[in-house]
Amino acid sequence: MRRLSAVLLVAVAVAGCKKSEPPAAAPPAAVNAMEAQVAPPSASLKGKVLERLDAPPYSYLKIQSGKEEVWAAVPKADVAKGAEVTVLNAMPMANFESKTLKRKFEVVFFGTLEGSAPAAQAGAPADMPASPAGMAQQHAKAAQGPSNVGDVKVPKASGADARTVAEVYAQKGALKEKPVTIRGKVVKFNPGIMGKNWVHLQDGSGKAEKQDNDITVTTQDMTSVGDTVLVKGTVRVDKDFGAGYAYPVIVEDATLSK
Repeated sequence: MRRLSAVLLVAVAVAGCKKSEPPAAAPPAAVNAMEAQVAPPSASLKGKVLERLDAPPYSYLKIQSGKEEVWAAVPKADVAKGAEVTVLNAMPMANFESKTLKRKFEVVFFGTLEGSAPAAQAGAPADMPASPAGMAQQHAKAAQGPSNVGDVKVPKASGADARTVAEVYAQKGALKEKPVTIRGKVVKFNPGIMGKNWVHLQDGSGKAEKQDNDITVTTQDMTSVGDTVLVKGTVRVDKDFGAGYAYPVIVEDATLSK
């Protein structure tokens, strides 16, 4: 894995030098602190498919590339074991966890199969990025802040785990890796990025200038901007998704209900 490790280190190092332009308005905390960064794609990967794991919207392929075995993720594709494939514009993601597969990959390369049309493949959602760069741009878009939904005033949830958005920020050290319940309004929703749906939640607590009024939530559930939802998930602190994507506070593996 020496060559692949070197590729990953170079990609992440370059990503640290390329930051997206900040939004014109003052961004909320979970967004502003991330400062989305996009790692450049590596060279294409070529080799024989040793194993395929389907986890829509992706197929994970274990590929014998030269003397090395590597994992690549591509839009869901019917690829037979033993097939020779080329994964174009492969973008490395370190320590990527697939919730569907319940498995963490030390390194997985997101790309597209040569000759495929990702958006049209069966099982791939309409908003599936057409390339790893497109996927990264979509993720960066999720970091650009909430939609304008007017004044937000949502009553705090009940129960021992209940917190306002501002309280999660204020108590992040004590809440790390603990369950939390938040009631809030969905002010931004980006589905199907890195196998997750990304929600920006506000409840009227906190202040934009203090960067504690908006929190990012990852979930497999669907919702829409403007919905008031009850979020139950786990607080993660200094969460790094690799390739420059990092959050100081995020609520993960959440369930949403109304």
